[in-house]
Amino acid sequence: MTRMTAVTALSSAIGLAFALSAAPLPAASAEMPQIVKDNMARMAKDHLEKCYGINAVSKNDCAEGAHSCAGQATKARDTKSFVLLPGGDCSKIAGGSTRSS
Repeated sequence: MTRMTAVTALSSAIGLAFALSAAPLPAASAEMPQIVKDNMARMAKDHLEKCYGINAVSKNDCAEGAHSCAGQATKARDTKSFVLLPGGDCSKIAGGSTRSS
């Protein structure tokens, strides 16, 4: 009887995990924050590029999957956080990269 209960519980947990992973995201979380929209517009207008790994704590324009965006870097030289620089300048800075790692 105990084995059957364990199998049923495991089966239920796996089913719940699949159901949650397939659920659509709420519309609010799918929309980009305004700061992200502003940064993307500024990048296009001013021909800027993302430079990863050169930020100071709380001095970043955004990040790739690390936090929600501007000013939220918790460590300096975070390889997931970027600042926007004129095209070509990132490669001139020690530790700067145009790709997130």
